[in-house]
Amino acid sequence: LFFHSCLSHRFIAKPCALGLKVQANGPQKAQPNAILEKVFTAITKHPDEKRLEGLSKQLDWDVRSIQRWFRQRRNQEKPSTLTKFCESMWRFTFYLYIFTYGVRFLKKTPWLWNTRQCWNGYPYQPLMPDLHYYYIVELSFYWSLMFSQFIDIKRKDFGIMFTHHIVAVILISFSYVTNLTRVGTLTLCLHDSSDIVLEAAKMANYCKCQKLSDLLFVIFAIIFIVSRLGIYPLWILNTTLFELYEALGNFPAMWLFNMLLVILQILNCFWSYLVIKTAYKAFSKGKVTKDDRSDIESSSDEEETVPRSKTPHSTVATNGTGGASGTNGYLTGGTCSEEH
Repeated sequence: LFFHSCLSHRFIAKPCALGLKVQANGPQKAQPNAILEKVFTAITKHPDEKRLEGLSKQLDWDVRSIQRWFRQRRNQEKPSTLTKFCESMWRFTFYLYIFTYGVRFLKKTPWLWNTRQCWNGYPYQPLMPDLHYYYIVELSFYWSLMFSQFIDIKRKDFGIMFTHHIVAVILISFSYVTNLTRVGTLTLCLHDSSDIVLEAAKMANYCKCQKLSDLLFVIFAIIFIVSRLGIYPLWILNTTLFELYEALGNFPAMWLFNMLLVILQILNCFWSYLVIKTAYKAFSKGKVTKDDRSDIESSSDEEETVPRSKTPHSTVATNGTGGASGTNGYLTGGTCSEEH
């Protein structure tokens, strides 16, 4: 899947993005400055007020210009819109395929319409080839996500997403080993349903189709909340917590399986909070605002690139050559937490 992702990025997603006129350039770069670059790389990416004031005196820049420089410097390490479009297109393609496959497979099964059928004959239930393929592809995808997360776009919920991928891999593997695959297929298909629309909304946003992006986000929010906070606990958790116990009694694997499913529901609640928060901003401001997990900082003064000096005719050099140490004593001290 990782190899397929690379091919998709290069030969499918990128040509589509360029055809849709998605911007290939990344965030605006900060102007070169040796002193600020040294502070950025050696001390902190988020200077505190005291350090900002010291740098302001040394460079003869106002504090706001220095803050803008650090913001632009942090942003320039972020991926371009083209890169984000390609990532979303790859995931959209996969989710669309695997969800379609899952629905076609589950339509032929009795446990889609009656969850008690998940436990009939357990644990001696045959592993059908279609079910085996469904599981292997899903497991491979989540393994690839767990590793590619370190090289893909970094977002604010990196830790939560990494936890989700670990839980997903353990849950899929455990259900496969213990032959709890019937309810596993229901869980997988249900969770894939909203991800398709989310990636489509992202692609529309990257293409600057704001109205389409807003519409898709509203559809995504409805599907996400209904499926994760409604159908999942009432359909999946109900059968694993109650119907499974009624059919087979108490056994250790059941408790571990349910614990993993409950952890998954806790993560669903967290993401639902973010979705509702973003939807509220969308209705209050008239459009979908920046994703709370966004990887790019923004500001109303982002486009100002030339720092403003405190004095109109300053002759102080700003290339990092002034001062004995080059940092006016501000290369010592504690560091702030890293971005995201």
